[in-house]
Amino acid sequence: MIRSRYEPENIALFVDGPNMLRKEFSINLKELKKRVSRYGRIVIAKVFINQFAPEKLIEAIINEGFEPKVVLATKEDEGNDVDVTLAVEAMEAILTKDIQIIALATRDADFLPLIQKAKEYGKKVIVFGAEPGFSSSLKNSADIVEILT
Repeated sequence: MIRSRYEPENIALFVDGPNMLRKEFSINLKELKKRVSRYGRIVIAKVFINQFAPEKLIEAIINEGFEPKVVLATKEDEGNDVDVTLAVEAMEAILTKDIQIIALATRDADFLPLIQKAKEYGKKVIVFGAEPGFSSSLKNSADIVEILT
């Protein structure tokens, strides 16, 4: 398809809530959206959380224009419970021709296969992470990496 005028690329943004929305990182969802928007037009914006997330957090997610995706978890699995659901939804976006960029807010190396698959399908991948604990494999496999402070 030939474009007659510039159209921004469509972005699917996925936030690993238990990994990124922690007090020690103070991630501002409004600021995250602003930073992601520099790369194109956000058409999907989802934050993955578990059922233990406080109501105030869910309200904040909605107020910033994100779709909260609440995943059931056990108390023992509280930190890793959203990974599979996030990966499945991200794969759906990867397989959609209308999405050109996959943006992930995570520090979790478990998403390396997802990044590799997105690139295999010709998608640009942007990873937004935080220190400490930001996976080197994520940093080295993404097209663009930004550290959130």
